[in-house]
Amino acid sequence: MGLTPGERAHGKRAQGESPHGALPRAELTDRVLGGWTGRIAGNMLGKPVEQGDHWTRERIDAYLRLIDALPLTDYLPPPPPGATGFELRPEWRRCVRGGIDGSCRDDDIDWTILGLRVLETYGSAFTTEQVGQEWLLRMPYLQTFTAERAAYRNLANGLRPPLTATYDNPYQEWIGALIRADVYGWTCPGDPRGAASLARRDAVLSHTGNGVYGAMWAAALIAAAFTAPDVRCALETSLERIPASCRLARTVRDTMALHEAGLDWPTTLATQAERTAGLGWIHTVPNAAVLTAGLLYGEGDFTRTIALTVRGGLDTDSNGATAGSVAGVRCGAAAIPPQWSEPLRDRVRSAVFGFDGVGIRELAARTVRLAESA
Repeated sequence: MGLTPGERAHGKRAQGESPHGALPRAELTDRVLGGWTGRIAGNMLGKPVEQGDHWTRERIDAYLRLIDALPLTDYLPPPPPGATGFELRPEWRRCVRGGIDGSCRDDDIDWTILGLRVLETYGSAFTTEQVGQEWLLRMPYLQTFTAERAAYRNLANGLRPPLTATYDNPYQEWIGALIRADVYGWTCPGDPRGAASLARRDAVLSHTGNGVYGAMWAAALIAAAFTAPDVRCALETSLERIPASCRLARTVRDTMALHEAGLDWPTTLATQAERTAGLGWIHTVPNAAVLTAGLLYGEGDFTRTIALTVRGGLDTDSNGATAGSVAGVRCGAAAIPPQWSEPLRDRVRSAVFGFDGVGIRELAARTVRLAESA
């Protein structure tokens, strides 16, 4: 069988050799599959309540109490007949318990798939311009949002990076670049510096400032999760890859300090909500606080991690996806409870041209090939 362009760009490893000399191949395979499965499951968990100005942390918990779903240990149950004030997103029937038959299409997963395509096509030496070319070739314009839509429009009008990120784009520090970062962590296991570098090259197409730092932080966090002894160590390592004085780094450190001081999860989130007030529910910084709290208070348990992260509110499907990715890498696919993985049916709906209906295991296998050849 011939090599993909990405494999040719990276070079091949000897049969059985571990990437970065760190993980045996079987373990790498299980943990990359865990990352993909966790990302998709966390995304599906948060998708019905993705509207942070309506679905606050308090409203989410009120809904869960109404349907007797606390503690949350599975996908959201459907709303009871006659319930008012708890309107879920229009596609909720395909994202709740009993209605899931493969993953729903969502941009949080589309961007991950498109990043995989970029690495397969151009290798780790890809340019920001090549990322933009893949957007135009494979992602429908109307399936992009906020900063990505602004950058897409700028690309179509002939602008080049970095103008694609800065021209007529009020969303430059929102969460879009962060949700594109996972594949760079999965393909750089144990190499946070390399992961952050790849994520930055992607992120500057559409974001600046904390928007770019969010992508670098998330990619580094996922890469560190492969080898760090616990999630706190992974968080500490990830912060080394972004400026210590940026607001994102300060917010993550503050959240870690509140946890270490012994505050409970609701108090930590309430404190951070006050400190980040006014940024909006899609901004990178407040979402990083929710994500960090979910990872820390999840205490290494996959279910608890994604449940707390989604219950934290704001951009629930994006935060659930990233938390699921980190937790899935930490525990591996074999340890993810079946109530999360089995309804996904190893199938992904995607708007990315050529990928609709692709298998989760296939995506993971292609990711592992890139990690092995890095």
